[in-house]
Amino acid sequence: MEREFYVSVELYVSAKAAAALKKPPTKKAADKRDHNARAASSSGDAAQKKVKEKTSWLGIGRSPTGAGQWRPARCKLVEEEEGCLLNIYVDDTILYRSIYMYLLNHTDIRAVHRSLFERRNCIGIFSVAGQMRGAGPTTEPLYVQFEDDETANTWLAFLRSYAMPEVYGRWLSPDDGGLYRMWRQVDLSCIQGRNLGVTRPLADEPALADQDAKQDADAIDMDVFCEVFVNGTLCGRTTVKKGIGSPDWHERFVLPDLPPFENLEIVVWREKRLTKPIVIGTVVIVLVNFRRGEAVEGWFPVLHGSQASSTQAGEMRLKVRVDEEIILPCQVYAKLLRTLHSRNHLDWMRELETKLKTKNVNSNIMSIAIAKNVLLENIMELADREVDGTLTSHNTLFRGNTVFTKTVELYMSWYGMPFLEASVGATIRRLCSEKVAIEVDPVRLGKGPKSIERNVELLVTWCKEFWDHIYDARTQCPPELRRMFEHIRKLVESRYRVRDEQNRELPWQSVSAFCFLRFIVPAILHPHLFGLLPGLPDAPIQRSLTLIAKVIQSLANLNPNVQKEEYMRGVKDFMKDSLQAMIDYIVVVSTPDTGSKGPSMPLTSDKHERLRIMNALHQRSANAPILHREAIPLLPYLLDIPRHLAVITSVVVRYSRTQNHPPPKPIGGGGTNNNANNADDRFFADFCSRCLEVEEQALFRVSKLAAKPRRQHSEPAIFPLPRMPAQIPLPPSPSSPLKSPIRGRKSSCATSPRPRSRKSSRASSNHGPDSPTRSPPAPPRPSLPEPRSFFQPPPSPLSSPIAEDERSRRARAPLGHHPRSTSTDSPFARRRVGDPLLSPTSETSVELGDDAGKRRRNIFRSILTRR
Repeated sequence: MEREFYVSVELYVSAKAAAALKKPPTKKAADKRDHNARAASSSGDAAQKKVKEKTSWLGIGRSPTGAGQWRPARCKLVEEEEGCLLNIYVDDTILYRSIYMYLLNHTDIRAVHRSLFERRNCIGIFSVAGQMRGAGPTTEPLYVQFEDDETANTWLAFLRSYAMPEVYGRWLSPDDGGLYRMWRQVDLSCIQGRNLGVTRPLADEPALADQDAKQDADAIDMDVFCEVFVNGTLCGRTTVKKGIGSPDWHERFVLPDLPPFENLEIVVWREKRLTKPIVIGTVVIVLVNFRRGEAVEGWFPVLHGSQASSTQAGEMRLKVRVDEEIILPCQVYAKLLRTLHSRNHLDWMRELETKLKTKNVNSNIMSIAIAKNVLLENIMELADREVDGTLTSHNTLFRGNTVFTKTVELYMSWYGMPFLEASVGATIRRLCSEKVAIEVDPVRLGKGPKSIERNVELLVTWCKEFWDHIYDARTQCPPELRRMFEHIRKLVESRYRVRDEQNRELPWQSVSAFCFLRFIVPAILHPHLFGLLPGLPDAPIQRSLTLIAKVIQSLANLNPNVQKEEYMRGVKDFMKDSLQAMIDYIVVVSTPDTGSKGPSMPLTSDKHERLRIMNALHQRSANAPILHREAIPLLPYLLDIPRHLAVITSVVVRYSRTQNHPPPKPIGGGGTNNNANNADDRFFADFCSRCLEVEEQALFRVSKLAAKPRRQHSEPAIFPLPRMPAQIPLPPSPSSPLKSPIRGRKSSCATSPRPRSRKSSRASSNHGPDSPTRSPPAPPRPSLPEPRSFFQPPPSPLSSPIAEDERSRRARAPLGHHPRSTSTDSPFARRRVGDPLLSPTSETSVELGDDAGKRRRNIFRSILTRR
């Protein structure tokens, strides 16, 4: 029985697709075929001419008059017995695209970074030939925008339930649906550039590069922006910055759920008013060999011309973190999960931060606590400890950077972003669009008293504008934040006995210490970090936001007398007049909404359709194999518990080795404090041992897949890889936006000699991925993942864990072989290499002297070509 599901969306239609939609449908079939053939050939020639002039092969322009446009559309998902078809209609009747969802991979359906269109709640569907049909080109990515984030998350999970997860070893573990699955993410921060547009020879040594950079001080005055490509697909772009060759961006791009890594490219463009943008150069980073799990920051050369060019056109300061994790079935993490739930989750954050100096793991622990619905209870418990045990003055209550305050910041960002947008989002954008510049410091302003008075009046006007919107949005504070603020307010009331006049305002100030000091005011100061602005504001606007944030924070502190200068009298009057409204605001946001609800409203058609989708999703998940079911993110926050546990395990194992964390001492009679410390050490040692057990299980599954590969009759034998000395750096990627006009989804090393072609072998294979008998051709699959250097080969029965750990540390030396900046420990050198390097396997081609190294190399070589 077929089922159908509907949703209304906004659809991005490229210029080429829009031209195909405008073709008259009244012609005869023969004439129409001839016309389509001529139009296709002519449009193809035109596309080849225009593609080098566009900011991407899709033609996603910056300006509203760009190549594409957004149009209302309606999606119809038809569930059939053997598959699923997604039909997208424009103007209610015109079929724009039909997508065979069962032929796609999970990584082909992912969220779109906001910077690409300056729109929220967008999903991209990336397909290759044969997976999509319709008017116009069928290889262009499909971008749709949903009404809200809840609808977008629901449809993202629903569409992925029909696609194929990246699971390996299906024939070896049919009960679980496979041995493991993969997850990848790139976290890129474009910080700043220098000497952009100034061409000079690319120096081999970092010292020479720095010396040349100091000599080339005559930078060019121009407007520049960057575009971020992953595997040849446009994923994000920075804002346009005006400057003399040294722009500051400080813009972050978190790109999760990526397909197997190839290249990361940052294309730097120069924008002109009356002409089309021109390319300054490109930063190319080979992700296959990039260090995993650690942030690498430094100056990366911008190559001018082709990727093999030896000319540099400036440098980009980037911060790059590449994550690639092997995710096991959830039952493998059962003991680790029980250990994690045995204590307050915030205690684990504190111990990981203090003992292992870990970073970027708190959000994963928070996600697990949210999935168990205990995060708020954990925060309340830690608040009780912090208030009861504080020895500081009440003036500094909740003012320090502790695990508790950091967790509350993450908690407010998790639940309070719509509330923050309603409070200050529109006002900040209006101030930036009007380019309001406020300065009240006589030294900085350098003008007379009248000019200062005008600026003070302007400051008061905008402070009133901000405060009015903040106050009006108080009723939109989510219940999760209200319950937390209420607990903090009542806790301080009972702890400090606020009946006396001195401490009467302390409960209100404790609430404002979180709501304003750590949420609203930082959003005013740095709106781009909270998603309220696309990029860093200009310096005069940033100064205006800083002055407004100071006034709002003084008001939140309930201290209207902080402004002592006579010329700031207008600001003092504003704060005195708004003091009672601030108290009312704090009371409202710290009181749960217990008002009587009216009669239940009937379900709207959209809500009814969403319930149908969720019921269908539950049914599909119940019938799916374990790994396939766990690969579908949990609603409403798209949580993936095994993935979060895999990241935690990887971080703990990596940092415990780098920090040389000693084993805990046995508990002895050393007093109460020693017993408490030993108990904490015992808990932490148990937690680390659970992580090591998971790592051993991952090693076992990787070795199992390598030891029993599923050989296809069409797959050639695996030839030995050439051995390369560790000192030879990686060559640049042969794919570049300057050389390849159409940024397809081909391998970045397509021009390099390879032992075999994985794509051709899959295409010519007549066997399915898991069945030993002949079956219909399988749908296209993503390329196989590269082995992580995080894993080592399974220990032999005769080897001890200590010796095996020592060998694994020696084997992780190839982690340093990836292109990095001239200011990091592994310089980005570009030298001629005699023998060709194979990028996907360069980490395993290092000379290893012992038998364990040869065995490890053979294992990883098999993994590269087996699923």
